[in-house]
Amino acid sequence: MWLVWLFACTGTEVGESAETGPCADAPVVTYETFGAGFLRENCQSCHAATSPDRKDAPEDVVFDTVDQVWAISDRILARAAIDEPTMPPLGGTTADDRARLEIWLTCADSGT
Repeated sequence: MWLVWLFACTGTEVGESAETGPCADAPVVTYETFGAGFLRENCQSCHAATSPDRKDAPEDVVFDTVDQVWAISDRILARAAIDEPTMPPLGGTTADDRARLEIWLTCADSGT
């Protein structure tokens, strides 16, 4: 059910707060409960600073810390949280995981 809500969620409108806006009904998704595992399974083989084969991933796109993720969260959303994601390049993420990624990077406080 929250998946339907997600696609209507484009952010908080003027006059709305996180408590009353579209994120108010979103499930709680945090780095600890979702982000860390999602990044480890889907991103860090190319986007970890210590990756032995980054497969030409840009040097400035590293997901070793939550702060690094938040610094480019708009880019992550545009590439990995869409219906036909371009990241990871070989696919493999589920629609539910892409929805959770969008909730986390749209509705959570930066750093969580």
